Formats: sequence, C-alpha cells, structure tokens
Amino acid sequence: MIDGNVATRSFKVGNVTVEIYPDVASMGQAAARAAAEAFKEIERQHETINVIFATGASQISTLDALTKMKDIPWNKVCGFHMDEYVGLPIQHPASFRGYLRKRLTEKVPLKEFHEVDGTASEPGDFCRKYAAKLCASDPQICFLGIGENGHLAFNDPGVADFNDPVDVKIIPLDRVCREQQVAEGWFANVAEVPEQAITITIPALMRVPRLIVSVPGNRKAGIVRRSLVEALSTDCPATILRTHSDATIYLDSASAAELYDILPNS
Repeated sequence: MIDGNVATRSFKVGNVTVEIYPDVASMGQAAARAAAEAFKEIERQHETINVIFATGASQISTLDALTKMKDIPWNKVCGFHMDEYVGLPIQHPASFRGYLRKRLTEKVPLKEFHEVDGTASEPGDFCRKYAAKLCASDPQICFLGIGENGHLAFNDPGVADFNDPVDVKIIPLDRVCREQQVAEGWFANVAEVPEQAITITIPALMRVPRLIVSVPGNRKAGIVRRSLVEALSTDCPATILRTHSDATIYLDSASAAELYDILPNS
C-alpha cells in the first residue's frame, strides 16, 4: 500500500524536481511541509521571512495544510500576493485579496501582508509602487501554480516575457485563462471574468530563490506534460521553471496522468 505522505515518484527534468502524490490532500501536505521547513531555515538567517503567495484552486490544499501546522514563525512572515483582477471588488468570490484573507491572513498572525489592489484608482502607479516594495523585500520563497494555458501568475502566452523589464504590470487575460476561471467556479460565465489583471512578471518570480509549485487535478494533466517536455518558450510560460535552481512541482495522480510514458526508470 502506498503511504499517502510519501511521493509515489520523484524525478528531475532539467533543474526542476517533480514529485507525484496519490491525491490532492497528500500533495498539499507535502508542499506545506516543504514550505514550513523553508520558513524555519530562512528564520535562522533573516529577521523577516518574505513570501509571495499564489491563489486559485491549485493552492487550496497547500494553504489549508500550511495554516494548520504548528510552530511556524508566522509573526516573522511578510507576505505578498502575485496577481489580482483589475476592477474586481474585494467582496467578489473570485477576488484574490478576498481569497487570501479567508485562507491565510485571517487564520494566521502574519507580521504584515501587502495586497494587490485591483481597484486602485491609478493601477499603473500602483504597479510601480508595488514593484518597488517587492524588490526592496527581496522575497526568499514563492508559492506558484500553473495555469491551463501554462501561465505563471497571470503571465499568459502572448504577454509572458522571460526578460520582462518590469516586475509588476497590467496585462490582458487570454480566452483560455478566462475559461479556466469559469471552469473552476469563480465566475458564472466568461463575460463576467475581467479582461485585465495586475501580475508579478516572470523575471521577478524567477529571482525568488525557492519555488513551491502546486498543480493538482486532471484539468492540468496536459499542461503539466507540456511544461516538462516542450522547448522553453512563452508559448508555454511554465517551461521556464525547468531552469530554476530550486523549484519543486508537486502533483497528484490526476495532474500526473500524462507523464507515465516519459518517467525515468525506477
């Protein structure tokens, strides 16, 4: 019998480590354990633990497990989050600010948390100020997911730039990205999904020394395969993860379903 707390497979593609777990709960527990250990290691070397948090369906099990763990030095954690829809009020069920309040900041006593305000009256000015704050904090760890179109944060194909000159910007959301938000239940239909978002860019994410990437569910199986086998390209932005020096992708059996013919021999 497989121990649900142990990866069924672990292997590397390029620099990135990939771990496969039996289900979404064990995947989330594994990602959370890795994060908790990283927090404690960072605490020994830094006064503040600077963290970028992701949102969406992919992060629910990881955040749930992490916020239930004991002895995490939350009072030293300074949090950022990576993206938000432009113009969406925080009261909307799909608001990422609302998501993180419900699943993180109302559960654990963080030192501070910096929200991305998609309703700012001058979003361009907000992006510049948020980027400066993010750069000054020099985050040590980042939680990520991978979108069905391969996006990282809201850097969709077509707007993703591996050499982006800015750290935070306003971007248009492509049709596949917007359809994913409907499929996950955040909006009733595509017309309700905002057409723009504020996002941390790919170079800013890739500068973070430690990446914890949670990617559960059968809807992600195809893009997980593409992320690991395709040439590096903004056609599938997540391919860039293979170049990071300390990134781990956590999968469940459903999201790993299209990998078994390419797995290295045991």
